[in-house]
Amino acid sequence: MQIFGELVKRYWNGELKNADTLNILAEDIKEKYNFKDEDIFFIKNHIRVAMGLDPRDKDNFQDEINIIKNSKEINQPIITKIDGPCEYCEEENCKCSEDCKYEAHIYKRNKGPVIVRNNCLNCGECVTTCNFGALADKIEFMPIIDLLKDENTTVYATVAPAIVGQFGEDVSMGQLRTALKLLGFKDMVEVALFADILTIKEAFEFTHLVKSKNDFFLTSCCCPIWFNLIKKNYPNLFEHMSPSVSPMIASGRFLKKLYKDIKVVFIAPCVAKKAEIKEPALKGAVDFVLNFRELNEIFKVLNINLKKLPGDEKDQASFAGRVYARTGGVSFSVKTVVNRLDPTRLIKLKAKKVDGVQGCKKILDDLSIGKDIGANFIEGMGCKGGCVGGPRTNINVDKATKIVNEFGEDSLIMTPFDNLNVMKILKQFGINRIEEIATNEKIAKLLTR
Repeated sequence: MQIFGELVKRYWNGELKNADTLNILAEDIKEKYNFKDEDIFFIKNHIRVAMGLDPRDKDNFQDEINIIKNSKEINQPIITKIDGPCEYCEEENCKCSEDCKYEAHIYKRNKGPVIVRNNCLNCGECVTTCNFGALADKIEFMPIIDLLKDENTTVYATVAPAIVGQFGEDVSMGQLRTALKLLGFKDMVEVALFADILTIKEAFEFTHLVKSKNDFFLTSCCCPIWFNLIKKNYPNLFEHMSPSVSPMIASGRFLKKLYKDIKVVFIAPCVAKKAEIKEPALKGAVDFVLNFRELNEIFKVLNINLKKLPGDEKDQASFAGRVYARTGGVSFSVKTVVNRLDPTRLIKLKAKKVDGVQGCKKILDDLSIGKDIGANFIEGMGCKGGCVGGPRTNINVDKATKIVNEFGEDSLIMTPFDNLNVMKILKQFGINRIEEIATNEKIAKLLTR
């Protein structure tokens, strides 16, 4: 983050224009943070990754600034290896010496970790546990700066439900909206609003697909780790997976239908979302992803003090949509709607909530062998505690969960069915009754993979 902060400050102020200015930045970082001369190659590659570029085997910068200025997206892979620091690592229990917890098989070798891409889920666990910076996820803010400074481009920020409290308990969502507008965003939209819409869709899917005691339904599509874990490793269960897109993808698709020629930036607690927006079936909905730690560094180096800003408060989402941020939130939300749709339904929604890879894998293994798990609605979240436990959060999971619950309770809207903002959006697509979500082709296209 320190290297990223130095990069942001200079690029924002127009000081980085060519390879020479990048080389000066690298030398300044070396001096400021007491690196050695032999570390300069490592520093330059971290600068490249902080720019959203791949590491190179070249000592000097060349065309990096031009590449960024002409780029419309940050290319895969998201998680990349940087040569050099592994030779200093003496940790006996280094994560690289074990199998990745998501079975991507990252091994410790002479020149550092090797990542098997077809297994990697971009969870970011390896990045956060490496103390030497041998692994890093590309940061997407450099192209965003150019968009924000372009008077002819409109950029919306959509924020994950887990964002509440991440920048201080006494910082309101309205103050965060003001801060993002100061950066140049047109507005900030709660992705929980689109979680409300997807909750209604998944409730209809559940009532349609779960007709007997042997039927079951897999969610949540809001977590790309859980989704890809099933898709890659449990093909026999994939047919039970909800076809819904994540609330993040829905937010981008809806906003781009409502407003022409806009850009959408999602602000997330995780690394995996950076990879999700690049999946072929989902590409184009969201242009870039920032995480909470990156945004915190941006505010810091640009001297934006959120606590001193006026709050531009809006009530966009329901209690149910806002608690998508923590384990059990999706199950609670869908159940409230299922009960509203048919209170006399004989097959009730019985939820099982699992989080963390061990919990996810265990329940998927049980389902694969036909074991009765006592539930027909299975919610999985890749991180412990749900999104509030993501690898790029600013506060611990227990504190974040408490704040999310309180923020949900503060909503004037209890369930997705009560959210007038949902109907306001749907009416612009010709829907006059909320039940039409299940049959409207335009909406189905926006909400389905």
